[in-house]
Amino acid sequence: MRYAVIGTGAIGGFYGGRLMRAGNEVNFLLHTDYEYVKENGLQIDSCDGSFHLDNVKAFRSTEDMPEVDVVLVCLKSTREHLLKEMLPPLIKNNPLVVLIQNGIGLEDDLQALFPELQIAAGLAFICSGKVGPGHIDHQCYGSINIGNFSCRDASLMEHFLEELKAAGIEANPVEYLEARWKKAVWNMPFNGMTVALNTTTNKLLENPSTRQLIRDQMMEVVGASRALGVKGVDEAFVEKMIQMTDEMTPYKPSMKLDYDFHRPMEIDYLYSKGIRQAREAGYTMHKLEMLEQELRFLEECNRLHEANG
Repeated sequence: MRYAVIGTGAIGGFYGGRLMRAGNEVNFLLHTDYEYVKENGLQIDSCDGSFHLDNVKAFRSTEDMPEVDVVLVCLKSTREHLLKEMLPPLIKNNPLVVLIQNGIGLEDDLQALFPELQIAAGLAFICSGKVGPGHIDHQCYGSINIGNFSCRDASLMEHFLEELKAAGIEANPVEYLEARWKKAVWNMPFNGMTVALNTTTNKLLENPSTRQLIRDQMMEVVGASRALGVKGVDEAFVEKMIQMTDEMTPYKPSMKLDYDFHRPMEIDYLYSKGIRQAREAGYTMHKLEMLEQELRFLEECNRLHEANG
């Protein structure tokens, strides 16, 4: 199948790169890296085996990209508004659009813009970072769960999963809401806490106080999902996520990197929308609401710092 990657960073560069290495046609949308990647290709340093890709199909605009079967959206959710202009040139033949993004409510908002669009959620469990132009550093993990939101073409979804697996990516079909809220079990505590306490994932779990706080926040996500009628998100999954993080390489999540580099943080989709949905269902995420408020404060401090030079 033919692919388009919107957002060739830590996530899009890795998954798109693996698909391209497996022989698929992959078209990459780039911004600041365009000239570099066009001339030098993509370098993927990976714990599973590093590789370099030459002759990358690089584009500056979706208007110049060919029609594809699958669009992988790997933009930060702070740039979600750009999809209104980016997607139309790519969706004329009704492809599958997979949102490999963090947060709650992304698919609902995109469907409202494009009612006929076939959408799936991509929930990546991966430690990966962009360390230079056209240069991705994949540290550990790399599996991805695919939740069907509104794809009507079962064969298209099945073929997509098969090609991910053929590219050496562990990929599994999952129930959409369960997948989104399971990802939130990890994302909501670790992304915000590494920012608020200026630390890394391992240090949060090495300290007994913050380890307990992380677990409490994870259980709030479990409580919210139960209030919303989502099945499969339970205490056993919380313990699995804590164990997984104990075993992973010390890591700065994407929100921590955004904060450090004075970029907007994904507070709306990672926190606000999920917290609001839980409240509407009668459940209050007290500790995560406090974390959200702390992040809003830090975001404003960053904004003022940038405005004042």
